[in-house]
Amino acid sequence: MILTGVFDGEFSDTLWISLVLTVLAYVLGDLFIFRNIGDDSDYTKRSIIATVSDAILTFAIVYFMGQDNFAGDNDIMTAALLSAIVVGIGEWFFHKYLDNNVFDEKPDHHSATS
Repeated sequence: MILTGVFDGEFSDTLWISLVLTVLAYVLGDLFIFRNIGDDSDYTKRSIIATVSDAILTFAIVYFMGQDNFAGDNDIMTAALLSAIVVGIGEWFFHKYLDNNVFDEKPDHHSATS
């Protein structure tokens, strides 16, 4: 949405960047970091680390792939930063979904310790 809608990038270039970013962010940010960092009861810590990692990865992928795909565009730094912020916000909510609906190791947020 950002690269094509705001910065007038070619849809095919944006689609390619999105595909690479989706695969890498899910494998690294969601499966590796979010699922494996800390214990299951510390959702907030896991989510913050994974969200920041996803935002950094988004910035790097959009910036470096954007330089190749959007040659001559001086706004690639702004596009990468804006993309990283939007993806980071979305990832925070996606991690809640993953934690509650996808991963088997769901922490019991409502149980009291005896």
